[in-house]
Amino acid sequence: MNRFTIQLDEIQAAFAAEPSPTLEVRLERISRIEQMIAANEDKLCKVLMADFGIRHPIETRLAEFQLVYQACKYTRKHLKEWMKPVQMETPFFLGSSEAWMQNQSLGVIGIMSPWNYPIQLALVPAISAFAAGNRVWLKPSERSSRTSGFLAGLIQEYFHPSEFCVTTGGPDVAEQFAALAFNHLFFTGSEAIGKKVMRAAAENLTPVTLELGGKTPAIIDRSAKLSDVAASIIYGKLINSGQTCIAPDYILVEPRNQAELIHELQAAAQAQFSNPEELTGPIDDQQLQYWQHLVSDAVERGAKVISLLNKPSNGTRSFDPVLLIDVPLQARVMHEEIFGPILPILSIADTAAAIHYINSKPNPLALYWFGKDKKAMQQVLTETRSGGVTINDTLLHAGIESLPFGGVGASGMGSYRGKAGFDTFSHQKPILEVRGLLGSNFLKGTKPARPPYGKTAERLIKRLR
Repeated sequence: MNRFTIQLDEIQAAFAAEPSPTLEVRLERISRIEQMIAANEDKLCKVLMADFGIRHPIETRLAEFQLVYQACKYTRKHLKEWMKPVQMETPFFLGSSEAWMQNQSLGVIGIMSPWNYPIQLALVPAISAFAAGNRVWLKPSERSSRTSGFLAGLIQEYFHPSEFCVTTGGPDVAEQFAALAFNHLFFTGSEAIGKKVMRAAAENLTPVTLELGGKTPAIIDRSAKLSDVAASIIYGKLINSGQTCIAPDYILVEPRNQAELIHELQAAAQAQFSNPEELTGPIDDQQLQYWQHLVSDAVERGAKVISLLNKPSNGTRSFDPVLLIDVPLQARVMHEEIFGPILPILSIADTAAAIHYINSKPNPLALYWFGKDKKAMQQVLTETRSGGVTINDTLLHAGIESLPFGGVGASGMGSYRGKAGFDTFSHQKPILEVRGLLGSNFLKGTKPARPPYGKTAERLIKRLR
């Protein structure tokens, strides 16, 4: 038995002493998360800046803190209703019996959060877990080490370790963490690491939610206004320098519109990100080298590079956002999740060809469609599979608390946010209270079906058809 197992036993014991927290207790824990962020916004902005080299405080407030506040507010508004038992229909032969679904806390939820949005991707699932009445143990990413360490200190300040525990460390710690016998394990990260997490969790039959990634396409219909399209795609691609699991990964556009689109993308990038201080840097040298290798591999195979900005980026880890055209399908950039400010543009004949290309690849976490042709839009929605969709913009579906967020196939399993998160971290227990006809013992429950079999059982079978 190692220290992690002992620690888990202690948190499990604390849960066992309070297995069904009241509404007030759950809301108070969620409020502490809100207070923790509100009291430390400036400090968190600074440690995030230290991790990324460049990261504008407004971007951090929008992409991190606002989503935490939004989750707290939405949960506070709806939690009482979510906790209520849900009455279910009963068949006629059970007389006046009653059936309902009762939400029950699971226990201790393990959360493995990533480095790209190290605040909101750690705390938003924790809010859902607390809403469902659970205890939480968080393992943040070591690649955002300053932010992870600072957040761990804050959580220790605002929460008892048996309520909300944090363990920092590298891959060896993550490996041990994933192998613990949690009641549910929630992982956000790459597909490769997700497979390892799932294998480790399988040893304890731990249920998992995997929020992965994939190559998110942006389809531009011939009916779209290209200046509006370009502005939306540039924002979705360059916020956090593309280090976003639902950033547009590549564009599908008809050949006749490609030249105009490139011009509009350059104009949009210059309008939005001409200030080098507003373009986030790569999280570390490893990420920078990955971007450089993706571009050099594509160029070696015949792709052309088009710069998006006039001014070069600055900082210790600088990388200038680029478009790639004439990219061979064998290039790494067309097979691997980019997670950076590199945007390939592929020429595609029409909607059917775009659908065929997308369906030839693993299911993406998100899909973006731009245009006014409702028939073409519906064709894409019906014939493709993706975790979620935003039409005529990017990213926004992931910020709507009433919509579940999650992947499908290779982009993940399970979902969270809002009610979906509450359901993920709850057991929907089915309950049946058996009563006879009008409260009597007549035809009660299994009584008509019990042996010795005779005419009563035969009549029952005929009625049940």
